[in-house]
Amino acid sequence: MAGGWAKDDAVTEQIDSTVEDGLARVRSRLPQGESRRHCQECDDPIPEARRQALPGVRLCLACQEEADREAASDFSGYNRRGSKDSQLR
Repeated sequence: MAGGWAKDDAVTEQIDSTVEDGLARVRSRLPQGESRRHCQECDDPIPEARRQALPGVRLCLACQEEADREAASDFSGYNRRGSKDSQLR
């Protein structure tokens, strides 16, 4: 239920666009190619089970967890149109 100059499905389009952007961001971070046998950061061996489960893995579990924490703190979310609801949070 949009009002004023907005189309009726403007809110749905905004939500869909935000979800698509988030998926694209996550997919771009997925590893590709052949898995490494040793961690790119600390040079510890990467277990065979991890290499099988996630093709293209580059980091051991400990280093990956640290990288994920850093990435999560860098991402602040989306505020496409400065909606009233998002400004209240």
